[in-house]
Amino acid sequence: MRIVVGVGGGIAAYKACSLVRKFTEAGHQVRVIPTESALQFVGKATFEALSGNPVHTGVFADVPEVPHVRLGQEAELVVIAPATADLMARAASGRADGLLTATLLTARCPVLFAPAMHTEMWEHPATVANVATLRSRGVTVMEPASGRLTGADTGSGRLPEAEEIYALGALLLERSDSLPRDLDGRRIVVSAGGTREPLDPVRFLGNRSSGKQGYAMAWVAAQRGARVTLIAGNTIGLAPPAAVDVVQVTTAEQMGTAVDKHSVGADAVVMAAAVADFRPANVAVAKIKKGVNDPDTIELVKNRDILAGLVQARRDGRLTGTAIVGFAAETGDENGDVLTYARAKLARKGCDLLVVNAVGDGKAFEVDNNDGWLLGADGTEQALDHGSKALLASRVLDAVGSLLH
Repeated sequence: MRIVVGVGGGIAAYKACSLVRKFTEAGHQVRVIPTESALQFVGKATFEALSGNPVHTGVFADVPEVPHVRLGQEAELVVIAPATADLMARAASGRADGLLTATLLTARCPVLFAPAMHTEMWEHPATVANVATLRSRGVTVMEPASGRLTGADTGSGRLPEAEEIYALGALLLERSDSLPRDLDGRRIVVSAGGTREPLDPVRFLGNRSSGKQGYAMAWVAAQRGARVTLIAGNTIGLAPPAAVDVVQVTTAEQMGTAVDKHSVGADAVVMAAAVADFRPANVAVAKIKKGVNDPDTIELVKNRDILAGLVQARRDGRLTGTAIVGFAAETGDENGDVLTYARAKLARKGCDLLVVNAVGDGKAFEVDNNDGWLLGADGTEQALDHGSKALLASRVLDAVGSLLH
């Protein structure tokens, strides 16, 4: 794919180097277009070495090639990182005072801005209006991260990490369109990861869920404008998504309590977590030692069904107008295939949407890609094509957005 990486003149320009490397290592052809200010932070030679292509800032370089038109026309994705307040203001007003802004005017592919600036600049009415203008034209503007800014300041406006920008760019390439802001202002609760049910201070009952699909659901929902609360179980090694509030839990009981609390007033709840069906009836206070105090059997008791509880709460009027999405990891057997069991589960649970994944043989759990089916309570069934977990999340959220509207 032909990708243009535009670099604005902010201190976070150094992070664009990692982004360029990620795109080139993935096999894409990358052209870097920095602003003149960006070259105050990172030299031209660095971007040329990383991309393998010449770097220019003005429209009068390589005039016979007409780069200010050709680069935008040929691009299949344009990513601006960092996108400064000044650069977004020029883009919103349609300026063509440099190679990068001219390229933005000629691009007809997905365009992604990754903002980076101080909190006061990000929250200023002028910047807010410029971001709204860009989004109204189909441009995807990421939600910035919160954290350390320049100097001693902290707050919202930090450039998201290169991995996150790359992931959103890759998602736009998979979708071949911009990411809609159809969840703007909506409150979404997402559960993710597996629960751990303690047996003693050392051991627990768990499952193979990594939490990657739930994290992708929360992250994509936030990039579509939602205010997201992510209730995370066992998700070792996953960084908290930008612009998402994370609540950490361990057991199924803790997850149920957190879901009950945060689902009140939510527009949608997405139960992507792999919640343990059972837990040990008794938890040993000391490690169970072989040949000393090890039991012949371990008694299990059922955990409550959190998804069914949400549906019942809606029936009872404790949740009003909340869309409820369940996940099902299924295998087939001699009595039926994956969809047979999934349809029965949807009818039994009573949720609005059920995401179905076939598991086993390296599918669904502990991998970066996913596929499956999306079943609706109205009888609709949609195949979810194989792709990144972010792509599957975006397709599920397409359906959630339709329900909420």
